[in-house]
Amino acid sequence: MSAAAPAPYVIHHHEDAQRFETTVDGLLCVATYARDGQRIDFNHTLVPPALAGRGIAAALVREALTWARAQGLAVSASCSYVAVYRRRHPEV
Repeated sequence: MSAAAPAPYVIHHHEDAQRFETTVDGLLCVATYARDGQRIDFNHTLVPPALAGRGIAAALVREALTWARAQGLAVSASCSYVAVYRRRHPEV
């Protein structure tokens, strides 16, 4: 059995607020970070319980890590979800 393709969420990066976000069914979902020069720590991922299981957190984190990599940033993850995602998806 193959995994389903990720849902096409529109993710916005708000660098001034240090977060990636999307709104689904009127509910805000976010992945936040703290940046210090060339280092970035992904510190929180929030998807409301009503939206659980849709791959929203994964889409946010994938977008965030892809951006960080493109910027050449050293990444750490104090958010447990991001840490697990990184272990499961070393290609990102």
